[in-house]
Amino acid sequence: MDYDVIVIGSGPGGYVAAIKAAQNGLKTACVDKRRELGGTCLNVGCIPSKALLHASEFFRKTLHEASDLGIELGTPKIDFSKMMARKNEIVAGFNQGIAGLFKKNKIDSIVGTATFKDANTITAEGKDYTAKNFIIATGSEPTELPFAPFDEKKILSSTGALVLDAVPKKMIVVGAGVIGVELGSVYARLGTEVHFIEFLDRICPALDDTIGKAFQKLLEKQGLTFELSAKVTAIDQTNGVKVSYEAKEGTQTRDADVALIAVGRRPYTQDLGLDTIGIKLDDKGRIPVDTSFATSQPHIYAIGDVIDGPMLAHKASEEGIAVAELLAGKRTHLEYIAIPNVIYTDPEVATVGLSETDAKNMGLNVKTGQFPLKANSRARCTSDTDGIVKIVADKDSGHILGVHILSAHAGELIEIGALALEKRTTVFELAKTSHAHPTLSEALKEAAMAVIDGPIHM
Repeated sequence: MDYDVIVIGSGPGGYVAAIKAAQNGLKTACVDKRRELGGTCLNVGCIPSKALLHASEFFRKTLHEASDLGIELGTPKIDFSKMMARKNEIVAGFNQGIAGLFKKNKIDSIVGTATFKDANTITAEGKDYTAKNFIIATGSEPTELPFAPFDEKKILSSTGALVLDAVPKKMIVVGAGVIGVELGSVYARLGTEVHFIEFLDRICPALDDTIGKAFQKLLEKQGLTFELSAKVTAIDQTNGVKVSYEAKEGTQTRDADVALIAVGRRPYTQDLGLDTIGIKLDDKGRIPVDTSFATSQPHIYAIGDVIDGPMLAHKASEEGIAVAELLAGKRTHLEYIAIPNVIYTDPEVATVGLSETDAKNMGLNVKTGQFPLKANSRARCTSDTDGIVKIVADKDSGHILGVHILSAHAGELIEIGALALEKRTTVFELAKTSHAHPTLSEALKEAAMAVIDGPIHM
């Protein structure tokens, strides 16, 4: 065999798995169709979108909030090409960083589309490679509308939205999920009129009800508009785009310069030759695996977006580490309920564990506590008073079941909740833990106190 393990895909699941496998003494290769390492997340997803979110939010705050802080500036202007160039530099830096980590850990990087020739052999760019074990980490791709395929000029996927050469005047976003609201927020801050058309009756449907409703109101306050319970039926591209959709009022149309299609992602499992080796997909195109991430071929594993579960970069990374540890004969465990999710708008939304509705549907005896950011001293000092912290707990035992945060820096604060879920912490323990003053994290302490007998500052 050429290798102990070949990882297919160099995204946050694949490259992390490869590094951990190599650190465990396994001869490792990683194959990816891109020459640039890092997968969708680094090249056309998480990282470039966060660079644009930061830049656009800095512009919005400079434009609207600087004078409130006693800072007088001239009217700021956007150099969109420079903003995009900074985004590209950040991505390139991370590409080089991963390549350096591969070199440090003696991992062979193979460029090409991997296809299974047999259960122990893949081909890539006409060359065969063999291994004792394989880890499939090929990720996912944006889902198209059947009547409006992506051209990345007028009909955009998230990939196309990250490489526009100018700020559009009007944008329609089809789908008000995480990707849609993040990228819609970027362009709304830069002056685009952004309108969402969402099939469901709420935005970001996985969110706790309390958080989701408050989140939508804050986005609307920022100028984003939403049309819910509406189904897009056609998109005409004769002059810009004209989107036709069925709403409560009947058939409607709306014009824009571009349409961003953000209706979800699908596992990228084509071209792998899985049929050749007897691995069948489920009805959603995912690869079924057991509790050890093994497929129907016990030496072939799958992780990340190609298997069941939320499509999150850090979930894929944790699964990659888990498989690499298993291959090295080590025990490992992954606590899925403690994996957080973040929406990087302003304010951010971060959640971990069960929502109140989910907990009740499971038959649990639930008690919740909430604390508004407007009553938090640090939030008032930094003008970040929009938001709320909500904790869902088991009424009988006090164990924390879920933490839901709508606030500035929620993505950093949620790690308190993730650790609480990982260690089965109670609201009593969180409420009794000293939090530095003044900090945003005090809102979590107060929310925990609200579950017990009431917060101090409300």
